[in-house]
Amino acid sequence: MVKDKIETVLGKIAPGELQQTLTHEHVSLNFLKHLVPTSDSCQNMVNCEFTMQNLNWIRHNPYSCKPNVLLSNKTEAVVEDLKLYKKAGGSTIVENTSLGLSRDVMKMKAIAEQTGVNIVCGTGYYVEKQLTDEMKALSVEQMTEKIVSEINDGIDNTNIKPGIIGEIGCSWPLTEVEKRSLRASAIAQAQTLTPVMIHPGRHPTAPDEILRVFQEQGGDAKHTVMAHLDRTLLENADILEFAKCGTFLEYDLFGIETSYYQFAPEIDFPSDAQRIDRVGLLISEGYDERVLFAHDIHTPHRLTRYGGHGYTHIFDQVVPKMLRKGISKEAIDKILISNPKSWLTYA
Repeated sequence: MVKDKIETVLGKIAPGELQQTLTHEHVSLNFLKHLVPTSDSCQNMVNCEFTMQNLNWIRHNPYSCKPNVLLSNKTEAVVEDLKLYKKAGGSTIVENTSLGLSRDVMKMKAIAEQTGVNIVCGTGYYVEKQLTDEMKALSVEQMTEKIVSEINDGIDNTNIKPGIIGEIGCSWPLTEVEKRSLRASAIAQAQTLTPVMIHPGRHPTAPDEILRVFQEQGGDAKHTVMAHLDRTLLENADILEFAKCGTFLEYDLFGIETSYYQFAPEIDFPSDAQRIDRVGLLISEGYDERVLFAHDIHTPHRLTRYGGHGYTHIFDQVVPKMLRKGISKEAIDKILISNPKSWLTYA
């Protein structure tokens, strides 16, 4: 059994239509449940507007500004940036908004039609914190049934089908709800030959634990992405050890250049230069066919209308830097073209 077509919100496409692809982006979501409290002295900034005077504060406190956790309200700005992405040679994005994040596949379809960018959407469940009480109460069997139904029959009475299972949200430590979600994702993957995207908890041991739970239920590492490794595995030895597990290795926070990370203040958030160096290490160790790239745009301040870098940043800044650091165009093409095709198909 093979799956040699890729589902997009506008229907199936052949792998050859994929071309340059960012495997972890968003075009619409609601992240209000992750709003981070701020100090008494900054309470006046919680509802601040995107002005030049406020931009530095928002960049360093992105999850404390209510307007900045509602990408769902910024569709025009998203469309503007995806048109620039298409003009720059971008072909496809994988949209990772899963259940619990106010997924809107009809909006994704409209954006794809307006921009000419292929959009691959997802199914499955995000972290427990974002889920409704009804979602949290579901059994493994019920979660599996929901995922498989969307893959086979379409989402919410539409003909739009997900091309991935994900992003599947995992906290640290894993909750019982999230373990059920992982198991359901593994079962659904095996039944439908649909690739999986996993959002790991913010701890260096999280990816290994997640993969153990996932594989115990029959999950296939070869068609699974472990996302956000740039903020999770910060030591060379850790990433090289995890790379042996066989998942795709995603560096998907390009464009974030602030060292302070609100969700894990104890770590030093890496720069683009550090991400590139880590990717260079993986390439030199023979893992060039397992690396994927993205920006994970999920807050408005990263869109160009609001002073951000947009979806073209990897093309504009990262690729030239990689070439200057001696990474070959062949390796870059694998990351942006060949590897996404390998992940998204079962041919």
